[in-house]
Amino acid sequence: MDNSWVPEAPSPTASELEQLRRQNELILNSVGEGIYGLDLEGNVTFVNPAAAEMIGWQTSDLIGQSMHRVLHHSHPDGSHYPRQTCPIYAAFKDGVVHRVTDEVFWRKDGTSFPVEYISTPMQDEQGQIVGAVVTFRDVSERQWAERILQQTNEALELKVQERTAELLQANQQLQELSDLRSRFVAMVCHEFRNPLNNIALSVSSLERYDQQLSAIQKQEYLQAIIANTDRMTAMIDDILVLGRIEAQQLPFTPTTLELVGFCREVLQELQPTTPDHALHFTCRHTQIWVQMDEQVLRSILVNILQNAIRYSPNPKPIELKLARRKQQLTLQITDHGLGIPEADQPFLFEPFHRGRNVSNIPGTGLGLNIVKQFVALLHGTITFDSTLGMGTSFRIRLPLESPD
Repeated sequence: MDNSWVPEAPSPTASELEQLRRQNELILNSVGEGIYGLDLEGNVTFVNPAAAEMIGWQTSDLIGQSMHRVLHHSHPDGSHYPRQTCPIYAAFKDGVVHRVTDEVFWRKDGTSFPVEYISTPMQDEQGQIVGAVVTFRDVSERQWAERILQQTNEALELKVQERTAELLQANQQLQELSDLRSRFVAMVCHEFRNPLNNIALSVSSLERYDQQLSAIQKQEYLQAIIANTDRMTAMIDDILVLGRIEAQQLPFTPTTLELVGFCREVLQELQPTTPDHALHFTCRHTQIWVQMDEQVLRSILVNILQNAIRYSPNPKPIELKLARRKQQLTLQITDHGLGIPEADQPFLFEPFHRGRNVSNIPGTGLGLNIVKQFVALLHGTITFDSTLGMGTSFRIRLPLESPD
């Protein structure tokens, strides 16, 4: 039997206890986080300066107070926070450390701030729970930084989405441009090939059969060459006009114009080119004075009237009506020709598009696209109604700008 004697550790002296207390106090005072202790009643036993400063109290005024009533009495929305559901006090009951990251503490002035806190149960030498130590930190700046980061990420994601959409749109536009260019090349090649073949055939005939051809036959060949040359020139002119519109280099010079006489003049110029069609003009007014670009308006009317003539194989009349109502002009051109197939109508104003029922009639599919862009230059609108085999009616509505 071991009867050796083990001496007991000497009890700390008063000065040693005082020194230990001062060291603990220095540690608490230097910590940047809020720290306070609670007894089993939830009253403050100690509190460090950082905690008191964060909630706007004096350290001495907090000792002995219910800390739940001081800083944890309400939820973020201001509703009552029952003490029995508080995780800080749960540490007294279950002896478990509780960590919370999504609540608020309240300052003396009634404002709140978001916190993270840890409630740790305290035990005495016998292992009995005698209270809790709560450590907390103000996470306002961190949450602000997180919000800024989130907003930045969202803004960046939005920019990425927008840029992606822009790139997709640009890619689609490039594809459409490529398709348009392909259609342009095909149409130009087709439209130029026929007159060039006709010119080549006429020249060849004149060369080979010069002695056999009469003067009238030679004149017919020359007229065919001139007609085909004019056809190619007209197509080149249309392409150049489209290019100038796209480049915004088309001159636009409004002048004082009397529309009734102008419309009659346009029809008189066109009538000799179409002896089989009567060109009728209707207007209730004797004069209508406006400020308008004469060349642009002439191009609009001539293009549509020539289409009406070209696509009207029967000799029925073609009508031009001019009306004025308040601050709006309406020009209506009606024919009784082929009409436009319903499947082609949505694409009628697209460049190089031609109806499937006019393939044997010369044309480039550029005229109506030019008309639509000219109408837009005059701040107007153009619509149409068409029935296959019965004819087409175009309506051009323009704002009325009277001369000063």
